[in-house]
Amino acid sequence: MKKQRLVIPHEHGGWAMVSVPFLLGMFVINPWWVHIPLFLAWFFLYLATYPLLQAVKRKSSRKSLIKWAMAYGSVAALCIIVPLVQFPELFYFAPVFIFLFSINIAYVIRRKERSLINDCSAILIFSLGAAAAYLVGGGGWDKTMVVLVLFSFMHFMGSAFFVKTLFRERENKRWHIYSKIYHIGILLVPILIGFLGMVVPYIFSTIKAFVYGGKPMKPSRAGIIEIIGVVQFLILSLLFLN
Repeated sequence: MKKQRLVIPHEHGGWAMVSVPFLLGMFVINPWWVHIPLFLAWFFLYLATYPLLQAVKRKSSRKSLIKWAMAYGSVAALCIIVPLVQFPELFYFAPVFIFLFSINIAYVIRRKERSLINDCSAILIFSLGAAAAYLVGGGGWDKTMVVLVLFSFMHFMGSAFFVKTLFRERENKRWHIYSKIYHIGILLVPILIGFLGMVVPYIFSTIKAFVYGGKPMKPSRAGIIEIIGVVQFLILSLLFLN
């Protein structure tokens, strides 16, 4: 009997995006034990979306992929019970998630997964983890929740621009310009909304965009740079938001 392979996402950036915004929202407020089942629910929901999106593309293995999605989704559903009992307001995130995820599905159907709009939708979904963690920690539907989502989104969109200029759009000079404009913009946004210190976590991203954007680079080296970038973003963001 052929051994079935574990179906998990292969994009390393996804692992950072599912965890870092959540950690940011959790540590900026008040970490406690309910964050554990909430994160497990969030993590397994992320795992469930991968085979589900793959099932849209791959008819030959659709049945197996749907089974994997249902298995991961079942674990997520079990893990979310306690957080939902404690915080029924978490239900409010469901329509937003469904809407954004439907955009991802639409782009997969059209075979345009690398579209910037699709990236925006996926990154915004991940950034909602910061809002959920903040809410469970005792936060409200306030300005801090909004900026947690915004700052997470800004960082990972910067990564999306950077990676595109390294690989798929390396020969496209317009993308290099877009990336540089974007990275200048993320230095200005914190100032404009009254979070001057939050300029600091984006300095690394802006420097790498100008120094390495458009230049040949091995995926492994790009991955190391991205890991350094996301770790410093988390640490410095917590420093300036607390």
